[in-house]
Amino acid sequence: QVQLVESGGGLVQTGGSLRLSCEGSGRTFSGDDMGWFRQAPGKEREFVAAVAWTGTGINYADSVKGRFIISREYAKSTMYLQMNALKREDTAVYYCAADPRENYDDHRGYRYWGQGTQVVVSS
Repeated sequence: QVQLVESGGGLVQTGGSLRLSCEGSGRTFSGDDMGWFRQAPGKEREFVAAVAWTGTGINYADSVKGRFIISREYAKSTMYLQMNALKREDTAVYYCAADPRENYDDHRGYRYWGQGTQVVVSS
């Protein structure tokens, strides 16, 4: 069974940090581009960050640029999202995804998804 499982979400104060993890299993994802998306209540799912299968070719949404860092650890089949200087508007369910068929920032094209992990940033 192919799975992506996120972890690391939680409650944090404004200005704090969290690191999300996304572990893949059931197949190798080392040849896939991967990304992080988020969805706040009442809003559409939006792109956060993506990393190419090479580990380079990294892209961020403008709203998180300079605060979030995406990375991959191939030996552990895991992708990370280090989130720093968190703001209330970062509150959302965060999803990892793999194997985009179209553009890396278009959630509709991703073939594999995790179940999501909740991040709440309070003041």
